Parts: sequence; structure tokens; C-alpha cells
Amino acid sequence: MAEKDPKHAAAKMSEDKKDDIMKNFESFKDYLGDQVHKGEKIGLDSEGLSKGAKRVGDYLAKHEEPRNREEKVLNELWSVANKEEREHMAHVLVKLADRTNSY
Repeated sequence: MAEKDPKHAAAKMSEDKKDDIMKNFESFKDYLGDQVHKGEKIGLDSEGLSKGAKRVGDYLAKHEEPRNREEKVLNELWSVANKEEREHMAHVLVKLADRTNSY
């Protein structure tokens, strides 16, 4: 979430790194949690973090295939959600990611 453009961040990331992140849902949540904490360190508030999460969600929905059941469910939910619902989902994902890495 600290990276403003998910396309740019994904383009810089190796396929091996993407596979490591996306191979299972726990890895994905850990990565999201790390990004949330980076965003917090640079001063993003919850709204800024959620906007970043929405950009990432939009990118993933358009450019990446889900690699596990949980990502498939998220992808399907994202695809049927309207703009407002996606914003709510992004808030929830930020909360989940923040909680995941705070233990």
C-alpha cells in the first residue's frame, strides 16, 4: 500500500516473488500486512491505506489469476461488487492485514 501504483510495483516484482506471495492465503495476508505497516510508517491514515488496498484489488482482479480458493472467493466478490462495496471490502482487507501482522 505504500507503493502508489500497483502496476508499477508488480512490474518491478519477479514472478518468483509474486508466486511466493500468492501461493497461499497466509502469504498473501502477510504481504498485505507488511504493506499496511509500511503505509502507516509513512503517515497514511486508514482512508489512504484503504484507497491503496482498493487500487491493489482492482489491479489483481484485472491482471492476476487467483492461485488459491480464498483468492478465488475474493476475486469473485470483487467482480460483482460496485464501487462503494469495493471500498468497504478494501477497508476490511486493511483491517485483516493489520491484524494478521500485529500478533
